[in-house]
Amino acid sequence: MNNIMSTIWATLKTFQLKDAIDILVISLILYYLFKLFRQSRSGQLVKGLVVLVVAYGLSAIFNLTMVNYILRSLFEFAVILVVVVFQPELRNALERLGRNKTLKNIVNTNNPQTNEAAVLKAIGDVSDACAVFSKAKTGALICFERDSLLNEIANTGTALNSDTSAALLGNIFYNKAPLHDGAMIIREGKVLAAGCILPLTKSLNVSQSLGTRHRAAIGLSEESDAVVVVVSEETGTISIALGGTLIRDFNRNTLYDKLVELIIPGERERSNLLSAIFKNRKEKNNEQQ
Repeated sequence: MNNIMSTIWATLKTFQLKDAIDILVISLILYYLFKLFRQSRSGQLVKGLVVLVVAYGLSAIFNLTMVNYILRSLFEFAVILVVVVFQPELRNALERLGRNKTLKNIVNTNNPQTNEAAVLKAIGDVSDACAVFSKAKTGALICFERDSLLNEIANTGTALNSDTSAALLGNIFYNKAPLHDGAMIIREGKVLAAGCILPLTKSLNVSQSLGTRHRAAIGLSEESDAVVVVVSEETGTISIALGGTLIRDFNRNTLYDKLVELIIPGERERSNLLSAIFKNRKEKNNEQQ
């Protein structure tokens, strides 16, 4: 015990500011990794790895030579094991880091100018079509591409590269049409592709009442910053999936307003600013109360 206390005291005497920063950075990394894995099936894998680490420690304490040797050999390939097992989650984390606004400003990524008029027309056409789909209970899945390019998703469907119109959307999502089961990708106001296959969400917190179309919408919104509009074939409910969250019960006008807010760059920045101002005012009011 005296030796342990002496070692701890010697370590504390050499403790510097850089050591505190080092611990803080590692703590933040572990926190965000835990937050990333917590709501996915990978959370169970993390628990399994923790069990192996505990078993390794116990094998060293109780001199279980064979168990200790096997686990030590396994941990020698831990980096490769983590990359293989958690590849989807690591890719998702890196994509989120790449979409970080501050980082993009530092890197100074040059994005092409958006044709705002074409995007507004597409938003209006989608809103009109979704209102019709909602009344007729026609299922639809429409993805508005933003900063994250959806080329891989578009390649799973049929390339169109056409202007939008309510009639075109109606024909594509007509329940006898060959492309109606897949998703439509809209890039800069044009229909890039239709009949596309989206990744399903792996979240364990999604309601069991949601079908494949809604799970696909949430799945794409988890892996990209796309705004995904989905119309339920069973209830006619219009929803938007964004950032892994499903927002429901839109009508034609509220859908249009929300899409403009989320997709048009100027509106997105203004909306973020207004949200920040409202939040600050709310916090000040709470403090005064």
